[in-house]
Amino acid sequence: MLLIRRFEERAGQLYGMGLIGGFCHLYIGQEAVVVGMQAAITENDALITSYRDHGHMLACGMDPKGVMAELTGRSGGYSRGKGGSMHMFSTEKNFFGGHGIVGAQVSIGTGLAFAQRYKDDGNITLAYFGDGASNQGQVHESFNMAALWKLPVVYVIENNRYGMGTSVQRASATEDLSQLGAHRGIFGVQVDGMDVEAVKEAGEMAAAKCRAGDGPVILEMMTYRYRGHSMSDPANYRSKEEVAKVRDEQDPISNLKGRLLKQKVLSEDEFKKIDKELRDIVAEAAEFAQNSPEPDPSELYTDVLVEA
Repeated sequence: MLLIRRFEERAGQLYGMGLIGGFCHLYIGQEAVVVGMQAAITENDALITSYRDHGHMLACGMDPKGVMAELTGRSGGYSRGKGGSMHMFSTEKNFFGGHGIVGAQVSIGTGLAFAQRYKDDGNITLAYFGDGASNQGQVHESFNMAALWKLPVVYVIENNRYGMGTSVQRASATEDLSQLGAHRGIFGVQVDGMDVEAVKEAGEMAAAKCRAGDGPVILEMMTYRYRGHSMSDPANYRSKEEVAKVRDEQDPISNLKGRLLKQKVLSEDEFKKIDKELRDIVAEAAEFAQNSPEPDPSELYTDVLVEA
């Protein structure tokens, strides 16, 4: 979680320096969701998410250097500098993107789970999306298919309370998004998405149901993003006091650190050492990204079509 936090802070700095172009959606505040879920699955399972994807990449083991290089549009990036913040992937890590179209990844994730069911390989798919995408038509079409065929997919709704600038209370007729598939027989539950241990426990339950043939499952992670929807969003639709209250009372990293210190699993000096090591990793990633060359113009014509 701390690696993701430090990485995203540096990404925000590079964006402000003009080294990251286009859109950039930071994951600060939501780290417990993807870290907890990754702790509940195997390396053979698949995951797919939206444009707020840097944390997911790091959690599944992708190299921070390659991720940061892609953010800066350099050839050393995971998509050779052509995908940017919203569009990168790693078949080696079973990470299938980063998708810029709201809700598009849910249909693709359902297809990944269909392939797993067809192959009967025992693997599952985590399909992440936000509260803003939860009422998209393709999401509910995917729910229907997954329920009909009992697909091994866990739909992880990262409810950070705001879809772009609109609160979930104003955008959804129901605020309990975990029950959006209930009428199709999909089991769903709300989870404290600011508590990594609660997320892991819920993830293990959902993964077990999917592997037993009882999927799909909807996990609504009640979380919060500290920054705007993207770097261009000043987030004037909520008060500074609201953000400060969540940071003070619910921050996933601070709260876990407090528990570890209290249980004497971790000392303050050990925490500072870990933090320094992670800051060094992020600094190296930023340096690598800035020194990596831009894509050659010939790259305009590669990866456009595939012969099949």
